[in-house]
Amino acid sequence: MKLTALATTLFLAASAALLTACGDDPAKSAGADGSAPQRLVVWWFQWAPADGLQELGREFQKESGIEVVVEQIPLGSYQEKVFLEFGAGRTRFDIVIGDSQWIGRGATKGLYLELTDWLPTVVDLATIHPRAAKYLCEYPEGSGKWFAAPCETDAVGLAYRKDWFEDPAEQAAFQARFGRALQVPGTWQEFAEVAEFFQRPDAKRFGCSLPSDRSYDGLTMGVQNLLWAFGGRWHAETSNRVVGELDTPESAAAIEFYKRLVKLGPKGAERLDYGQVLESFTNGSTAMILNYFAFFPGIHAQFGDRVGFAVVPAHAGRRVASLGGQGLSISTKTPPAQQELAKKFIAWFLQRRVQEQWITKPAGFTANADILASAEFRAKTPYNAPFAESVDTMRDFWNVPVFNELLSVTQRYVGMAVDGELPTEEALKQLAIEKERILKDAGLL
Repeated sequence: MKLTALATTLFLAASAALLTACGDDPAKSAGADGSAPQRLVVWWFQWAPADGLQELGREFQKESGIEVVVEQIPLGSYQEKVFLEFGAGRTRFDIVIGDSQWIGRGATKGLYLELTDWLPTVVDLATIHPRAAKYLCEYPEGSGKWFAAPCETDAVGLAYRKDWFEDPAEQAAFQARFGRALQVPGTWQEFAEVAEFFQRPDAKRFGCSLPSDRSYDGLTMGVQNLLWAFGGRWHAETSNRVVGELDTPESAAAIEFYKRLVKLGPKGAERLDYGQVLESFTNGSTAMILNYFAFFPGIHAQFGDRVGFAVVPAHAGRRVASLGGQGLSISTKTPPAQQELAKKFIAWFLQRRVQEQWITKPAGFTANADILASAEFRAKTPYNAPFAESVDTMRDFWNVPVFNELLSVTQRYVGMAVDGELPTEEALKQLAIEKERILKDAGLL
């Protein structure tokens, strides 16, 4: 995730909690005798799950006496403010809920407290889904060195107009045109056919919407669901080598197929951010969208049984979902006493009973493998089962310290391919060269 599903327009509008000013005076929380009680400050960006975490914080305070304040920072300035804060001698937060892609920088620059020895003393690491551990918590991936604990787990999924799919007239027309039943697409080819069927611009009805925005990571997160399924990759499986690994026929085929899909959406579908993808669905005009599961509770609340949810399509037996989500990291620039308070909260949060409360909050998706596998969780909402299945396949973009630089060139060159400014093969070739230059300059290749 990214600051991927982070552009959650729905949640920004729906969030009811008042922001706590970053400059709050701790004396305002002083006890009756004038002494300051124990107080823990958590920074996250402004959205509904942060409200849910604040609610849990109040439960923690009742049990421990430790006040938890979740300070919500507007999304657009969140990354900048967090890393500016790390430039200070002491951070105003004790815990930061950082994007998965920040962990490389947080670990290598000494910003995140290493939790490797401590975390297993408070939670069975086997209960944390291995993909959440690999991408949200560890650096390097799979190293067993932990710099975060899982907080919000997310992945890209499929939302579709169930009522359209079940309409007898639509079913008959689709059968006549494609010679098969109209059903939730299991493959990318089936997805394209369904999108073509529902693409009716004159009737203001559209086939599909996918993340495609050129700011931050929208296009990258949209494309990589196809990239991995088609057999492409950003880099070698066992190294950071890019040339000859990214610039392949498989990667080119994925982007060419993506170009086909963005033509089957509303006007401007080549440049939709996450909120605009959501809007194309909630305004009732689009048959299917790919977006993060964090949006799906709001969609279900609006449409009820008229919508359905599923995993992303597959290709040639391969299905991979773009990862989203963030982990809880303790600042190295907060006093040791505050670090201990942070550990107490994280240990409390990771308990099974607390995670069972967390999943009742809007988009409070857990990384607890036992909960994800439980029949009770999967049956609780129509999106829980496909979410749990998506966690099993999710993968992340680069999370090395220079991920911003790698993301920037990816957005640029993939965008040029999608827009036809460069042949796809040439765009991938230049992108691979640029990525290797960035990695070599950073000492990562």
